[in-house]
Amino acid sequence: MTIDLRNQVALVTGAGRGIGSEIAMSLANAGAKVALCARTEANLQSVAETIRASGGDCFAVPTDVSDSAAVDMLMNAVMERWGRLDILVNNAGITRDMLLLRMKEEDWDAVLQVNLKGAFLCTRSALKPMLKQRFGRIVNVTSVIGLTGNAGQANYAASKAALIAFTKSVAVEVGSRGITCNAIAPGFIETDMTAGLSDELKQKALERIPLGRLGLSKEVANGVLFLSSEMAAYITGQTLVVDGGLTTGL
Repeated sequence: MTIDLRNQVALVTGAGRGIGSEIAMSLANAGAKVALCARTEANLQSVAETIRASGGDCFAVPTDVSDSAAVDMLMNAVMERWGRLDILVNNAGITRDMLLLRMKEEDWDAVLQVNLKGAFLCTRSALKPMLKQRFGRIVNVTSVIGLTGNAGQANYAASKAALIAFTKSVAVEVGSRGITCNAIAPGFIETDMTAGLSDELKQKALERIPLGRLGLSKEVANGVLFLSSEMAAYITGQTLVVDGGLTTGL
């Protein structure tokens, strides 16, 4: 079945590269008008040009999602341009990896500010038009690290685990108004982040993945596309794990 998102408006945070850009392009290819958000304007413009070249309708707004005033300005820009918001994808995220005993307080704070507070601010702002519409789809991009934990990533794991709990709470609060809220948890995906891993670490990861390969950003985007569509209209408060079987047995 082809997913048709024509006449719908989507906002994707962290859309400048990697999984976020793939999500934005997939939503646009399905017919949605897409607002692109990230900190780096050059990356956003590159994604926007790709979407427009394929006939899509989009615009880019450089935004720090951890800044409440900036998020409200972003949402106002979306409403002024299209008058509605149907899909919010909270994908913006950062890492500041370090063993806990050596982790700086500012590194803990930075990760929680972007990964968790950013999702809170964007969701709170997006709910205003969604509640009026009595319709909305919210997808939070978490991680399998939020399910398993990982040495050297206490801040990242905490933010992603909290995002799963946040997803469940939002789902309960707004379900009666026709709004769903789900999460998607990627495993090891071929991105700039995993490209920096040593061959040894990649091999260890592959040995733990039943499907025997890293995932593709497109495969994560496909999950977001599904959760954003009418095919997932009766699914809310759930976490879709896209990890090639890495966390099987948890």
